[in-house]
Amino acid sequence: MKNLIIGVAITAAILTACNNADNNKADVKQTDTSAAKISKATPDTVPASTIAGTTASTIPAKEILAGYIQMKNALAKDNGKDAAAAGASMVATLAKVDMKSLSDVQMKSYMDIADDMKEHAEHIGANAGKIVHQREHFIMLSKDIADLVKNFGNGGQTLYKDFCPMANEGKGAIWISEVKEIKNPYLGSKMPDCGSVKETIK
Repeated sequence: MKNLIIGVAITAAILTACNNADNNKADVKQTDTSAAKISKATPDTVPASTIAGTTASTIPAKEILAGYIQMKNALAKDNGKDAAAAGASMVATLAKVDMKSLSDVQMKSYMDIADDMKEHAEHIGANAGKIVHQREHFIMLSKDIADLVKNFGNGGQTLYKDFCPMANEGKGAIWISEVKEIKNPYLGSKMPDCGSVKETIK
């Protein structure tokens, strides 16, 4: 009889613990759902993280970004000629980077993106009359610029990471902008305000 009472008590304790665990899971799910709604409703604000020891004179992020933004604005206006000029300007700026002044960590991070940036800027610079081709390279260049900002800073300016779901044959593509207003470099005058701000980089 004593064993039976102990067995019933243990069973009751287990059932109570399971019910509490289920209730806790339900609470977690409700919290997660609310958080998800909040994150979808508002774009993220993220700091432009930089690699320790990086200085403006080492990696001219502000100058590289200036060429990129000039290019973005030209493509948004369907102006392949100005986009090409911006591409040439970016190539010239990238050539000025003093690789010897970089630390090993900086060198690795920069080399991961430098060759790609140069290649895409060169293609855009050499194809003033082929805006479709320029925009294809701008998709990849924008990813490199996002990495540049992440690793070496935003040149002291607030930037916006925008996203167009229709670019890149419907796969979507990002770009970096200096203004909050959407000015789509992939669709230009066809759909100038297609897209949304995904991150604010300060």
